[in-house]
Amino acid sequence: MEILIDIFDEDGKPTGKKKNKADIHLGGHWHKAAWIWIYNSKGEVLLQKRAKNKDAYPELWDISAAGHVDAGEEPIGAAVRELEEELGVKAEPADFKFIESRISCFFNPANGWQNNEFVSVYLYKYDGKINDLNLPKDEVECVRFVSLEKLKKELTDPETKATFTPHGEHFNVFDYLKSAL
Repeated sequence: MEILIDIFDEDGKPTGKKKNKADIHLGGHWHKAAWIWIYNSKGEVLLQKRAKNKDAYPELWDISAAGHVDAGEEPIGAAVRELEEELGVKAEPADFKFIESRISCFFNPANGWQNNEFVSVYLYKYDGKINDLNLPKDEVECVRFVSLEKLKKELTDPETKATFTPHGEHFNVFDYLKSAL
């Protein structure tokens, strides 16, 4: 079954149209996404390394979990679904803390995709073990917890910055994470 995504206008109003992910990006259509930042009681955040077969930014470090909001779905529903799909974590909407809405626009020259998203950003606390996570190999290569200080350093060092997805706005949540820790 093909998964469809709702298309919005540049003001965030639904157009009533739906397309698959590839057509959404090839056409540069506005759509919704959910980003989930996982943190733990040790003051660390979880990063995922994207699988080598991903169509965008394979084998690069990215935020904990993220994904598109399917047609008819709410962003919190996408957050719950993506957390389970990418990391095997079953959660309820009440387990997430909504922190902000963002607009994210970037072009991926590797596949010619223009990604125009209205993003809902969430925090999720996880104090379990990394080995307890279920990482589907077609989604996630591996994960690691890292301190905020180390993450900032890696994102500013030219050598390590190249190992991260190039859309840096994903990582502008330090103040929210500090307040949650």
